[in-house]
Amino acid sequence: MGQPEIQPEGGDLAGRTFPLGDWGEPAARLDELYRWVERGALETAAWYLADRVWKRRGARALRAGAALGGVAGAALPLLDLTGAVAGLAAWGYLALLLGAACVAGDRFFGMTSGWIRDVATAQAVQRRLQVLQFDWASEGVREFLGPAEGTASEAADRCLAVLRRFSEDVTELVRMETSDWMVEFRTGSAPLGIQSAGASGVRPEGAVVQGRFPQPPGSGGGGSRPNMPRQRPPEPR
Repeated sequence: MGQPEIQPEGGDLAGRTFPLGDWGEPAARLDELYRWVERGALETAAWYLADRVWKRRGARALRAGAALGGVAGAALPLLDLTGAVAGLAAWGYLALLLGAACVAGDRFFGMTSGWIRDVATAQAVQRRLQVLQFDWASEGVREFLGPAEGTASEAADRCLAVLRRFSEDVTELVRMETSDWMVEFRTGSAPLGIQSAGASGVRPEGAVVQGRFPQPPGSGGGGSRPNMPRQRPPEPR
């Protein structure tokens, strides 16, 4: 997986000013908006890929310390028990304690789960960006061949709808990763819900953002039952 070349400004996922321009040339204006949206997605993916580097290094160091502590904690008492080297049992217990401390530090600071979330979020943004690129190319081919239906205003509305859905999807991916981080920070466990969100790629039309899929009528959280039509009882013959 190649890392994007564009780096985020300021080193953080800060908000960006929406570009305001003249709509006298709709094609040039839409191209400017597309490049603005694409650049934002690349910066988001680059931020997560850069953030995962130090977390991955810390996770590997803590896991290596835990493995070495476990091996030393098991080997040193055995050497002391066999009489090969005397006085190593206490050092074995200390090695086990250090190994347990590495495991606890990895879990407390969220090194392993953090860099996994970063990679999953960056991959999800990149997959969604590929979908946007093909959708945008499809709209360009349709405009090049001539609008088969609708007016130029409707074609511009379709392009703006594609860009808006993409921006909302990227924002939702970042929000879910942040929510997972908050849950892990409070409870010490990593739900990693971003992987299942990124696998879907495109959000279906009309889908609810929280549930990801539209609910059938009458199954919402209000608890109201659908009104069934009343039937007359059969008349006795």
